[in-house]
Amino acid sequence: MRKLLLQSLFRQPLTEQAPRPDDAAIAELAATVGRTARRRLGRSLSIREVDAGSCNGCELEIHALSNPYYDVERFGIWFVASPRHADVLLVTGPVTKNMREALERTYNATPDPKWVVAAGDCARDGGCFAGSYAVVGGVSA
Repeated sequence: MRKLLLQSLFRQPLTEQAPRPDDAAIAELAATVGRTARRRLGRSLSIREVDAGSCNGCELEIHALSNPYYDVERFGIWFVASPRHADVLLVTGPVTKNMREALERTYNATPDPKWVVAAGDCARDGGCFAGSYAVVGGVSA
């Protein structure tokens, strides 16, 4: 055990450095996303994330979108606290019996035009939680 620990402390990592981002491609992508959002909505895209009963795996990835590395706000994509300000409902996790009514109320509070995006297998069809007594199913249920 000691030998393995010492080897892992002094050995170089086996991973490779991430490639440097192409600043011109990122700027072009930001302009394209901004133009598309303004053409379809007349403004930037606002997302309300709803956790319908997940294990928080998807939330970790979604929250990472706001960190300085990804920074989706530079593309005109905003996460909002109220469904009344949202264009998109981003649902994570299987819809549980306790969250079904709250999810329906959130959907009804979102102004038209609106889109619903199911993030991950759990939101799509219940995922590994499908068949549980507490799970209604995916977002379409």
